[in-house]
Amino acid sequence: MSSSAVALTPSLGAGQAVLAFDVGGTDMKAALVDGLGAIRDVVRVPTPLDGDRTAAAVVSRIGELARELLHDHPGVCPRAAGLLVPGQVDDENGVGVFSENLGWRDYPFRDRAEATLGVPVAFGHDVRGAGEAEYRLGAAAQFQDVVVMAIGTGIAGAIFIQGKLYAGHSLAGEMGHSKVADGPLCACGGSGCLEAVASAGAIARRYTLATGRQVAGAKEVLDRVVMGDLDAREIWESALDALALDLSHTVALLAPEAIVIGGGLSQAGAALFEPLESRLEAILTFHRRPRLLPASIGENAGVIGAALLARDLSVRSPERLRR
Repeated sequence: MSSSAVALTPSLGAGQAVLAFDVGGTDMKAALVDGLGAIRDVVRVPTPLDGDRTAAAVVSRIGELARELLHDHPGVCPRAAGLLVPGQVDDENGVGVFSENLGWRDYPFRDRAEATLGVPVAFGHDVRGAGEAEYRLGAAAQFQDVVVMAIGTGIAGAIFIQGKLYAGHSLAGEMGHSKVADGPLCACGGSGCLEAVASAGAIARRYTLATGRQVAGAKEVLDRVVMGDLDAREIWESALDALALDLSHTVALLAPEAIVIGGGLSQAGAALFEPLESRLEAILTFHRRPRLLPASIGENAGVIGAALLARDLSVRSPERLRR
């Protein structure tokens, strides 16, 4: 296994030892947390893409990763596991309802993962899980009313109202699928969704379509903006406009104290946050001005969130840990 660096990862504090898994469209991560809250290992591997059998392949890979982690750390005995997946999920029943990108529908992840791992499994949405990590341990921790927004391959958010996560029957926070423009088409079937305009993947796709010049990702588009590429500037500024418009809707509806932005696009730093803040200010009138802050947990926020959810099982359902 190839481990990623964990030196800057915050401790979760004392509690149950747990396994944690964060499944993404390209990669998935697995982690092992000990009883003191230290993350012993974080492993990143490709997500096993296998058409309509991808969900089953993911669960099988989870089992393999768990065995490898426990072999490498024989002194740690996890009592539960946390599993986060993208797409539409049913947290309560442990079901991956639908994933356009990964090809599953109504897959019983929690039950299959419990059978594979032999421990109780907490199941949830990848962005809400990462949002929990940011809210409990990161940049969102100082606020009661806050939105944690991830801008990467897709766009979604975790909404905290008076200190509690609001999931809206697993449908809240899908700001990536709010309409902000007349186009382009979105994978969800809509047109002009924020995700189709301003996600990291969309920025790269739109630049390639407009110019015929292939780019590796949004960072390369931004690099070309700095070099004076007018096509890149047009794409980048239209993404900023779309993000500001969507954030203005979030502010009008929820009046958050802060909006914490993570995901790949947040690594643009001042090139993202400064123009986004000025655009948002130009739209708002009497509204509360939220602080726009970069996420602080980093790339392991998902597995940390999964570990927190696994530990929550001892509070929510202690009888499941005694089985």
